[in-house]
Amino acid sequence: MMTTNGKDACRVKEEAHTAAVNGDGAEASPQSKRPQRFTFSSEPSIEDIRRMQADFTDERDWNQFHQPRNLLLAMVGEVGEVAELFQWKGEVAEGLPDWTETEREQLAHELSDVLIYLVELAEKCRVDLPQAVLRKMALNRLKYPASKVQGSAKKYTEYKD
Repeated sequence: MMTTNGKDACRVKEEAHTAAVNGDGAEASPQSKRPQRFTFSSEPSIEDIRRMQADFTDERDWNQFHQPRNLLLAMVGEVGEVAELFQWKGEVAEGLPDWTETEREQLAHELSDVLIYLVELAEKCRVDLPQAVLRKMALNRLKYPASKVQGSAKKYTEYKD
C-alpha cells in the first residue's frame, strides 16, 4: 500500500479536480458532471483548532474535567443536539434550502461543538487526526473499490469478488 503525506494527497486531489474541470483528462469523469462541490476554508487547521481549545481549557483550569470519557460523552450530547435540529424535518436537501438563517446558524454552532470535542478527544487519546484520516481513506479505498461498488450502498462484506 502506498502512503502519502497530507500535502501530496491534497495536490493529487487538486490536480485531478483541475483536470476534470478543464477537460484535461482522457475522458469526462462523473465528478465533472456534478455541480461545484462545497469546500471548507483553509483556516483554521485542525491543529489550530486543537491549540485554541487547549488554550481555552487551560485558561479555565478545565483539564481536570476533560478526560477521554468525559469528552466522549459531551461529544455524544452535542451530536444529539445536531440530531434534534433535523428530528422533525423529514428529508433535508443538500445545502438546506428550506432552512432559515437562524436554523443554519444553530446547526453551525452544534457542529462546531461536535468538532471541538472530537479534536480535544483525539488530542487526549494521542490520535493524529489528519494522519488517521489518510490511513482510513486508504483502507476505505481497498474495502470499497469504485469499480466494484459504484452506485451501491452495501457494506463491504456484502460484495462478491
